[in-house]
Amino acid sequence: MKKEIDEIIKGCKKGRPDSQKKLYDMFSKKMYGVCLQYAKDYTEAEDVLQEGFIKVFTKINQYDGKGAFGGWIRRIMVNCALEKFRKQNNLFTVSEICEYDSKLVCDDILAEISSKELLDMIQELTPQYRTVFNLYAIEGYPHQEIAEMLNITEGTSKSNLSRARVILQEKVKELYSERKSNVKLKIK
Repeated sequence: MKKEIDEIIKGCKKGRPDSQKKLYDMFSKKMYGVCLQYAKDYTEAEDVLQEGFIKVFTKINQYDGKGAFGGWIRRIMVNCALEKFRKQNNLFTVSEICEYDSKLVCDDILAEISSKELLDMIQELTPQYRTVFNLYAIEGYPHQEIAEMLNITEGTSKSNLSRARVILQEKVKELYSERKSNVKLKIK
């Protein structure tokens, strides 16, 4: 597999369309999932994916073989998504956020929810909450780096994450309650 990827990369560096197609086919599904984490819908995720692959092909000569190639592509996709959000300038400042406290959702509730349902809930978040949530909870960036990437304060990053978590917890509880009441209705 490594040898095959190396050959495809060499072909892409030479600008060969057949190698570009192989690379796209090899990574597009996984990278679409990454793009979907940041996008508001499937169409926007497709746009980010296409922009990301254009950058992959134009910057492939910068890949030096150090580190996983899939990780290098993923970083480009995340950066493309972030560029889109920066252009839209949809981030709230700390002064616009109401602080909320909420208890964590029980594990048994989370066991009832599919990954698709959870992804749909994340996509329903506003762009600013979704972006900060993904960067922190999914990508593992610290608030300081998120603040630098999005040109916001660290406090804004923390409050956006906090608000995103509260919204997601409420959505999960609501879905769980709906399912619980549907089960009761079926039993009666």
